[in-house]
Amino acid sequence: MLIGAHVSTAGGLVQAHGRGVEHGCAAIQVFNQSPRQWRPTRWKPDDVAEFLDLMKGGPIKSATIHAVYLINTASDDRDLRKKSLTALTNALLSGDAIGAYAVVLHAGSAKAGDVAAAIKRSGKVIREALSDSDSCPLHLENTAGAGGTLGRSFDELAALLEAAGGGKRLGVCLDSCHLYASGYDIREPEGMTAVVDECFQAVGADRLRSLHLNDSAAGLGSNRDRHANVGEGELGRRGCATFLSEPRFDDLPCVIETQGKARQGPDPEEVQLAWDLRKQGLRRRRRRRRK
Repeated sequence: MLIGAHVSTAGGLVQAHGRGVEHGCAAIQVFNQSPRQWRPTRWKPDDVAEFLDLMKGGPIKSATIHAVYLINTASDDRDLRKKSLTALTNALLSGDAIGAYAVVLHAGSAKAGDVAAAIKRSGKVIREALSDSDSCPLHLENTAGAGGTLGRSFDELAALLEAAGGGKRLGVCLDSCHLYASGYDIREPEGMTAVVDECFQAVGADRLRSLHLNDSAAGLGSNRDRHANVGEGELGRRGCATFLSEPRFDDLPCVIETQGKARQGPDPEEVQLAWDLRKQGLRRRRRRRRK
């Protein structure tokens, strides 16, 4: 598993890479523009070139881009869908430019409208964005379920993948907080195994390609997307260790997206805690197998 964190791009991509190294990350995630503004950011060619050099054989093995939160590919508002298409296409083109592992996307929300129609609209926008970019993969993230957000269940994720064309560039990103908040109890290995089995049955084993590690400040099935620092929420250290030690996650990048102690994002101590919890989870699984 490649454990890491979402890091700031303040000062450029090279600075973001440096923060990842300082944090002890094997994977990083960045925004390609301000997460709450439509205006795109243009990285300087020299910054991109140096970043690509740093990624060659360095300690950071995976870099993903998180698309902006304003995107709603499922909206019934034509203007919002057009802005969403532009922003998503820009994120994928940015991913192409920096050799990103993937762009991670919250597909959007049906609000109070028809879910099937919303999935159809979302699929059309995603297909267009993929056709207007080159090769960067796109991972659809599961959601906590509030406000009609799409992807609260594996069946919805499967429907989104199909509506988006089902191409090889499409994958799924599983967020531990969102799983728990949407009703999947992943605190113990047996529950985690059952959840991954259900995921694979719905979307296919080859579609699960990235992970987000976040504890949940809200309860099981609350449908509230409230991240807590690792080990400090409803999942706790034991639940986070269970998530991190799931055998079928072994080769995936796993990015922490919490606020951290100083509310400035994940810090080095939290990244190290995740590495330690993975080891603890693996030891506990070995002991269970010997019984």
